[in-house]
Amino acid sequence: MYAALAFLGLCGIPASEVGAADPPALSAPMSAQQVIQMLDQTMDWYRSLAVQQLAATEPSDLLILYENRQTAAQVVGLAFDVARADADLLAKEPVAGQKGEGATESSPALIQLQAKLAAQVLSVQNELDAERHQLTTAAKKDRPQLQAKIAELQGELDLINTKRSIVASLSGFEKVGGATNSSASALRAQIGAMAVALPSANGAAAPAAGAASSTTARATSTASNPLPAAISAVSPGAPRFGLWALAENVFKLWEKIGMVESIDEHTAALQTALTQIRERLLVQIRALSAHGDALVTQAGTADSATLNAMHDQFDALASQYKQASAIFIPLSNESVLLNQYRHNLKNWRDIVENQTRDALKTLGIRVGAVLVVLSVVFALAELWRHAVMRYVPDKRRRHQLMLLRRIALWSLIVVIVGFGFVNELGAIITFAGLITAGLAVAMQSVLVSIVGYFFLIGKYGIRVGDRVQIGEVNGEVIHLGLVRMYLMEFGGHGSLGPTGRVVAFANSVVFQVSGGLFKQIPGVNFSWHEFTLSLPAGADYASTKEKLNAAVIDALKDYHPEIQRQTQVIQRTTSSGSGIGALPTVQLRFSANGVEAHVRYPVHLQHAAEIDERVSQALAQVISDLTRTAEAGASG
Repeated sequence: MYAALAFLGLCGIPASEVGAADPPALSAPMSAQQVIQMLDQTMDWYRSLAVQQLAATEPSDLLILYENRQTAAQVVGLAFDVARADADLLAKEPVAGQKGEGATESSPALIQLQAKLAAQVLSVQNELDAERHQLTTAAKKDRPQLQAKIAELQGELDLINTKRSIVASLSGFEKVGGATNSSASALRAQIGAMAVALPSANGAAAPAAGAASSTTARATSTASNPLPAAISAVSPGAPRFGLWALAENVFKLWEKIGMVESIDEHTAALQTALTQIRERLLVQIRALSAHGDALVTQAGTADSATLNAMHDQFDALASQYKQASAIFIPLSNESVLLNQYRHNLKNWRDIVENQTRDALKTLGIRVGAVLVVLSVVFALAELWRHAVMRYVPDKRRRHQLMLLRRIALWSLIVVIVGFGFVNELGAIITFAGLITAGLAVAMQSVLVSIVGYFFLIGKYGIRVGDRVQIGEVNGEVIHLGLVRMYLMEFGGHGSLGPTGRVVAFANSVVFQVSGGLFKQIPGVNFSWHEFTLSLPAGADYASTKEKLNAAVIDALKDYHPEIQRQTQVIQRTTSSGSGIGALPTVQLRFSANGVEAHVRYPVHLQHAAEIDERVSQALAQVISDLTRTAEAGASG
């Protein structure tokens, strides 16, 4: 009987606080409703292990998760021990008191609990439907995490449905009668059902009845989930250094810190609730201790008859101590375990904060490196621009170099930014290959035109102001773009001036076999025209040829210096002088119908019509003179 006194000594309860009195009745520190609420809160807290398991991606995380899982299993087992001990105390309370409590608290509380559980079922079902819908469209790498979340939600839904059925059973018991035995039996049945429905996906076994069974279940849980197996389940991949991956890692670490803080708050709330229950029980234990001290004091001066009477009081007091210790000791152990649990969470938070600082540092270094490389590229581009502006006086060549600078600059920017955001070189090479193949097929004509642009601006290419002939179109280049060129059309093979129409050609025309692109050499603006004349019969053909040649030369004398200069430009440009001259030629052709003179002469395109008119008049005058001479000879 004195074992209870030793228990009080361990609790540090003074023996002289209260005088001797009638033996106080030990009441249960929790009502049936409060027992269910305590178990519900403990199981909700226990389900946070599933969230921790999803967030545990590093070996250090797994070590803490392993310790938390063992601690949580012990806390849940102790919570069920407390609930069973409290149910035993409730079963020994008087029937009247139990009826009064049931009339004032249990029925409304059960109705409120049923409404709460119904709301929880609706909330969890909606969340489960949303996760299943997200699973159908999720990426392959995100599917394992979503499947784990769906499994956890399904277990939570099954648990809530079990609670609803138990609460419905309790409501039926209360409608039938509020007797002590029926209420206590219903409470024990509900505690047993909650123990069976305890989620065991993380390896924790459901607590069995009694402390010994709980210890056995926890040992089985520890053996079935060894730490090496947990650590081997994580297979960290190669380190990722892309900006996107580093930023994603930082955000995940921030989310992990928030998760740890949320679980710590949940743990603190559970610890506070258990402390309040423990304080209520501690008040009764102190009263029992004071009463026991009073009995011991009385026993020192009592006679044998009084001692025999006090023997029953000591036995009753020892029994009450045992009942109180069955609740008080598990509550104290729970408090110690929850302190250890919160200490593990604090260590986890410190580890994640260090990882976050390292991740931010790595991200900052990577961003800084990309910015430095881009700064160097922009600086080189600026030096290129200054060099071109200073050392290249030719506007056409300057435009070409500036265009090449712009293309090179933006290509380097795209490459640098691409390499900055990707994680692996193989990924960007594969992606670039697919993009290049797609662009090559979809934009084939555009790409050919862009390549043709660089041919058009070459040594013998064209520039704005050049006269060109493409197919049957003659015109002057008024704009040369990266994809197409625009011509101002000339009429009459370029001799009649602008027609007022603008013709657009794709730059890919340089690769067309049938089209052909003809252009004047820069600084050259003349062409060759031809006439064919029928000579009078009987004329002196040799003398006639000389006269025709002299007439054409005389007609071109005002334009000869300019034509001669342009001829020299052609010789310098082509580095060849063979077969190139600026003098007109006359060739005679003999046929059955007579003799024809084929006249060929250079024409300055800007004065083509005027030159053709002069040459025509000169040749007509020579032919007229030959005709008169022939007629005069015939009449003489």
